[in-house]
Amino acid sequence: MSFTERVFNFSAGPAVLPLPVLLEAQRDLVCYPGGGASVMELSHRGKVIDGIIKEAEARLRRILGVPDDYHVLFLQGGATTQFCMIPMNFLGEGGADYLEQGTWSKKAFGEAKRLGRAEVVWSGKEGGYSTLPEDNEYKVRPEASYFHVTSNETIHGVEFHRDPESYGVPMICDSSSDFLSRPVDMTKYAMMYAGAQKNVGPAGVTIVIIADSFYQKLIVDEKRPIMFDYRNHVEGKSLYNTCPVFAIYIVGLVLKWLEEEVGGLENMYARNQKKATLLYKALDESEGFYKGHAAVKARSLMNVTWRLPNEELEKQFAKEAEEAGMIGLKGHRSVGGIRASIYNAMPYEGVEKLVEFMKKFQERNA
Repeated sequence: MSFTERVFNFSAGPAVLPLPVLLEAQRDLVCYPGGGASVMELSHRGKVIDGIIKEAEARLRRILGVPDDYHVLFLQGGATTQFCMIPMNFLGEGGADYLEQGTWSKKAFGEAKRLGRAEVVWSGKEGGYSTLPEDNEYKVRPEASYFHVTSNETIHGVEFHRDPESYGVPMICDSSSDFLSRPVDMTKYAMMYAGAQKNVGPAGVTIVIIADSFYQKLIVDEKRPIMFDYRNHVEGKSLYNTCPVFAIYIVGLVLKWLEEEVGGLENMYARNQKKATLLYKALDESEGFYKGHAAVKARSLMNVTWRLPNEELEKQFAKEAEEAGMIGLKGHRSVGGIRASIYNAMPYEGVEKLVEFMKKFQERNA
């Protein structure tokens, strides 16, 4: 299959990557310029990979506005490993407070609860995880070691469109599914982490950004497994062990695309708003045939979730969409329905095609 036959990939992750990134990686796959071998064959301690990692970090700092006194790490294990790694390093006697906004924040809380004291200060469970709290709907305990939020819940399609209030407690954000989709004020976060495979690269690398002021609060435990101790990764500058060199290389190419071709986060945010507006308009104008899951104020720009009148129609929708050149629209197995992930790299034309398909499908099946 040539790249001209590529389908529109609405999968939640591993997700769509920018075509220019894939084409550049294709050119460099066998022999990286100046390296004499593929990126996958070069030593992670050699000058080529060292340069790739340093350039990726520098671009990330520029794009996101990461202050100099923050550490940037490229780790492995996905965001799920961070669910346990964070409390292993930072959960003190005061415990930690969590917002429970959906599946992933619930899992993060569960890991913290296994390791010490953790409290849910707000939960969207009763509403089926369709809403998010206003700042005055929860209180963070001042003695808490940290306050954990999830900026975007991939499965339920709800997203914060602001920086939540942490009431002076260090705030940690799982930003896996909306990382680099819009501008954020990094100074409001003690830590931010994101699995790359949704918005910034392939599976295999997780980006972790930690304020040094928070890092200095790390609880020293010499019995902690070495790979779960942030000290080793900070001191080793992401090279304590063999890092996922190819995944980091692709992240670097995505950052290059975002900075040089898109023009930064303000432009990316405008693109994402335009795509989401078109898709939500199709839901709202379907006269109930398509029922969106998320409350309007909490609608995600990244993961749009909805139901059809019955499960048989949902299966038929996903099947016919795939036949029409659109894959990955089946909802998560835990909730069903339909989910369209329209991450940064999803072109507007892909959403246009989906909306056109939705209208014709409704005409045939309403």
